Amino acid sequence: MALTNNDIFKKLRVALKLRDDDIVEICKLVDFKVSKSELGAFFRKEDHPKYMECGDQILRNFLNGLVIHLRGPQK
Repeated sequence: MALTNNDIFKKLRVALKLRDDDIVEICKLVDFKVSKSELGAFFRKEDHPKYMECGDQILRNFLNGLVIHLRGPQK
């Protein structure tokens, strides 16, 4: 039973107590635009009609932004 990108994204969101606004701001740190409605689609159940699969690029940009958010910009 492997974790999907959506599962990883959801777990990070809960563990770090992030709201949609926080995630949008974190993505902006790496010049990646994501909307709140797009985020809502990632966090839905798989059987929901508006569910959207989280791609590698989205998760990668979020993780890169999270590093900057937590550690600060690289000198």
